[in-house]
Parts: sequence; structure tokens; C-alpha cells
Amino acid sequence: MQRPEAQKRIAQLSSDLRRHNYLYYVKAEPEITDFEFDTLLKELENLESQFPDFITPDSPTQKVGSDSIGDFQTEKHQRPMLSLGNTYNAEELREFDARIRKALEIDTVVYSCELKIDGLAISLQYEKGALVKAITRGDGVQGDVVTENVKTLRNLPPKLNAGAPQKFEIRGEIFMHRKGFERLNAERAASGQALYANPRNVASGSLKIKDSREVAKRPLDILLYHYYGEDQMFSSHSQGLNEARTWGLPVPETSRVCKGIDAVIDFLKDWETKRHDLSFDTDGVVVKVDSISQQEELGFTAKIPRWAIAYKFPTETAQTRLLGISYQVGRTGAITPVAELEPVLLLGTTVKRASLHNSNEMQRLDIRVGDMVYVEKGGEIIPKITGVVLESRDSHTPVQLFIETCPECHTPLVRAEGEAQHYCPNTRQCPPQVVGKLEHFIGRKAMDIQSVGSELCETLYRAGLVKNVADFYDLTESDILRLDRMGEKSATNIIKGINESKMQPFERVLFALGIRFVGETVAKKLAFAFEDIDALSLADTEALIAVDEIGERIAESVIQYFKDPENQIIINRLKAHDLIFKAEKQETKGDELTGKVIVISGVFEIHSRDELKAMVEAHGGKIGSGVSSKTNFLLAGSGIGPSKLAKAESLGVPLLSETEFLALLQS
Repeated sequence: MQRPEAQKRIAQLSSDLRRHNYLYYVKAEPEITDFEFDTLLKELENLESQFPDFITPDSPTQKVGSDSIGDFQTEKHQRPMLSLGNTYNAEELREFDARIRKALEIDTVVYSCELKIDGLAISLQYEKGALVKAITRGDGVQGDVVTENVKTLRNLPPKLNAGAPQKFEIRGEIFMHRKGFERLNAERAASGQALYANPRNVASGSLKIKDSREVAKRPLDILLYHYYGEDQMFSSHSQGLNEARTWGLPVPETSRVCKGIDAVIDFLKDWETKRHDLSFDTDGVVVKVDSISQQEELGFTAKIPRWAIAYKFPTETAQTRLLGISYQVGRTGAITPVAELEPVLLLGTTVKRASLHNSNEMQRLDIRVGDMVYVEKGGEIIPKITGVVLESRDSHTPVQLFIETCPECHTPLVRAEGEAQHYCPNTRQCPPQVVGKLEHFIGRKAMDIQSVGSELCETLYRAGLVKNVADFYDLTESDILRLDRMGEKSATNIIKGINESKMQPFERVLFALGIRFVGETVAKKLAFAFEDIDALSLADTEALIAVDEIGERIAESVIQYFKDPENQIIINRLKAHDLIFKAEKQETKGDELTGKVIVISGVFEIHSRDELKAMVEAHGGKIGSGVSSKTNFLLAGSGIGPSKLAKAESLGVPLLSETEFLALLQS
């Protein structure tokens, strides 16, 4: 490559990499895979080595990406938080080992191998057993101070055990377990909000929320992987982490000390399969020289430590043909394009469809029907299209435009300024939206009409019997008997189930109405704050945001809902059918559990889990979402998961049976 061409390519690569760094670290919305990013970075490194006079101080090869967003106080790290060199194959790993052995002039190196967690890097500073400062990686030199947000993490103890040094720093990764991510997305779906793309993005975005009370609602976790002390107490990296575990800090149990590169490669092969059984996402293994003195001897480059490298697990990718693009309409009217694919096998399952998310993603990919596309499983779970095989595209293939009208009711779509999602505004007559609202209304956490399922909702709507939620209570057995394959017993059970749902408390009825952004928790807070539907319908923005955890967006949505005359008609009809629109006063039966956090898991004989939760709250206790150092008791029924039991045992959390719990309340 000639100098002018090289200079132009270096400038282009630098610009592209800075943009991708910004999307990954700040926006938490990466457009390319780690492998694609590393390929571009390697190309830039090669060009700069050939033409060193074109290297600039702000080149992506000289600086790490920054996660700072400008909303927090920034602070310089005591030691730079550098990135790691990456490798994707065993051969390069052996080359890394050869360089280490040559530099140290030894035959065999002892390594510490740790799973690379897909989250947000953080530095924690402790003094006298307490967390005094938490700083994000930022640009590696300085980061955002997010101490109060980090203190909300449930598995991080407020005070360390005896034996911890007076002052030290420890680094780790903040992440989200897949089940927590799924639960969070389910709550967003229930309140009509757009779904998050993956756990890593949510973890990163959550830590940048200004209100730590909001952060506390997110199911975040942390694992720590590198200790730094004022005085070097330990001879090896692994020794420091083992000691940190005894102080009560969350240190991974999956790490292993490996003597020689062959043992390291065995560790990689072992986890390449086992990682799918983990509860969180991992995309590789970090390999570190274990000896602290050897780390100091090897030192650093301007950007990376010479004594560590990240091995990335290969993501299974396949090529297949895009047969078409269909469009799904959600309960809130959001339109999601879906790629219809020629079936292809990925990680043992056949993939036929993949979400394209929105029109922005379609434009970014420049995807067209008939294209050969690259498909992989993002986070090893969700199929996604990562690119188009442009060289195989027919030159006459037309550009794929996003639809302009709803695929179900043909209403022109709308797209709010600044939003990526298109919506169908026909909320009253668009079939998927109406059926979606009916399904939400009968759901277990809403009206819990067990005799009515999703299929029956669809059937009742298609038959013209139920067009809004109030119509459920006008149904008769004779209406049900008109439907295909319906007998008298089924009809009787359906009407019975609908009538029994009238006993659901106000907070469940409010959640069932499907007000946008009003999920299960918000509905409960609004119900107890305003006590009845009439007071809530008259509340203004100021009164609404005065309620704990209610922000302006939720307040505006509630106000708009009650302004709608058709919604008022539905509420009046539901009132006429004697649904409960007034909150029962929360009775406090005792203070035996005040200040106690109790996790409930398993199946119980005497009471349901919901009844047990109500008992805990009535006696002053709080319900924990998962076992942590802050858990006081694990109320364990039959069929409890072994991982929860193991965690409770490792943290010394007492187990209570249902009878022991009831005896505790009686005492």
C-alpha cells in the first residue's frame, strides 16, 4: 500500500473505531461484534507499524475506549485500567506463552485462568472494611464515580469480614444474570416498554442512572477479579483473590491456576462447553501470569499489560438465505421486523427466524430479501443477523424499505421523533393490539382468570364476543357454547373463572388495565398511594411524581389514559360488574421481621408463594429476589434449585421450612 492510500485508510479506520468505541462503552448499543472490532483494530495496528509517522496520540491503538458519559464526577484511577490483548485461537495463545517464557527466561509459566464476564469493568476502593469509592473504567486513565449506585448491588457486603487490609483496591465486572434480564424484560413488556437487547447493555446502562434508587431495582451482580494493595501482601494473583473471598467479597469460584500452556488450553476446552450451563454470559477466558513479581518484570505497553491476554470463545456463525421479512405487532402497537430464514443449524438448534429490531437496524445492515446473511446466536441464546454476504448479492436486488402501514389493520404507522420504533396508532381496532391487551388482562399477575388462556382470547375476539376487557364480564354460558368444540362443563368453568376474578384487589385490577409503563410494582404503589380509582384519575403530574418511584414519563402516561373517554367508559363498565377499585388498607400484623430480607423459593404445602410474600410484608419484612449476603432467611419449599441452596450454605444464610416460618410468626 502506498503512503497516501495508507494515510487515508488509517484515518478512516481511526474514525470508525472511535465511533464503535462510543457505541459500545457509552451508548451500550454496539453495531458490530467483538471479533469484527478486533479485526479492524488489528488492521490499524499493522498499518501503523508500517507507517509509524502516521500514528497520532489519540489513535484507537494508543487509547482504550471510554465509558464516561459526562453526567458523573470523574476521577483519575490510582493505576490505569488497561484493556487486554485478544486472541481467538490456541496457536496465538501458544505464541503469547512463548513470548512470556522468553522474557522471563524460564521453561514453564504458572497462569491464573478466569472466565471473562460480559459486563462493565469497575474499580472499588476500600478503607477500614467499607467501600469508599467505585469508579468505572472510563478511558482507562479516569472514570465516572458511581459509588452510591454500586452500593446497591445485593451481593456486595456493606462491611467486610475481619482480616481485610486497612486500605486496598479491587477490580471486577458488574453484570446481569440471564434470568434477571428475562425478568426485567418481562416487566417492561407488561408495562408496554421496549425490550432490552442483551444483559451487558442493561448492566452498563443501569450503572449510569443518576438515581441510585432506580439502580437498586435492576438485578445487577458483581464478581471481582484483581486485587491491588498499598503493601504487596501476596506473592501471587490467585492468593490475593482467595484471601479476598474470606473477607466476604464476591470472587469467582470458576478460576483455576494452570501450570503451563497445555493446562491453560485444557481449561479453555473444558469451559467452551460448560459455559452454556452458567447463569450469566461469558465470551472467553482471561489468562494472567500468576506470579506478582513476574507480572512486575514483564510490565506494560502503552495500552495493555504484557502478562495477560483474553482468549475469546468462537461464536458459532452460519450463512443462510433471507427468504423474506415479516412484521409483528405488539400489545403496545410496536412494529418489529422479523427475518424469515432458510433453516440453519446453530449450536444444536434449528434457526428459522431472527429479529431485525427496527428500521434503523435494517438500514444499518442494508439487508434485502434474497441476500445470503451471516447468522449467529447473540449471547449464545438469541439468533441475530450480523451481516450480509455482499459479494453474493444480485445487483438487481431492490433496496428493502420499511413498511408504511400496519400489516394487520393497514393503518399508517407513526414514529416519534428520536425513537427507533414504528407504532400502529390504531389501539382500539388493530387485532394483535386488542388481543394482546386481553391476554395481559387475564394474566396470572393481573386478573388471573385461569379458565381463559391466550387461545381463547383470540377465539373470543375473532367471534366478536370480546373486543375490550369489560366485555369479559358480559359473557354468558350460551355465548361460550356457540364457539367450536365447547361443552357445557367448559362454558361453566369459564364463566366461573371470570366471576371469581372480581375478587382481585385494586392493585391487580390497575395493573390489568394495561396502562403504558405501569407494571406490577408501579400499579401497587399507585393503588396504595391514591387508595381508589377516582382519586387516581384526578391526580395531576405533581401528585403522581410525589409517589415513590414514579417519574414524569409514568405520570404523563397515567394522565393520558384517564383523559381518554373510551377508557373511562371501560372503567365504569368494570365498576358496574363489581370489580374492586378501592385499595384495602395494608394491615401490619407485627414487627417480627422488620429489617429482615427473606428469599422465598420452591413449592409449599400450606400456603401459596404469594400468600407467604404477603405474610412477610405484613410482619415488616422485605422480599429478596435472590440469595445474597444481605439475605436473613431462605424460606425453602420442595423443589428448590440446588444453586440457591449452595449459595445460601456458602454465605451462611439460615434455611426455614414453611412450618418453621409460621412458628416464627406465631412466636
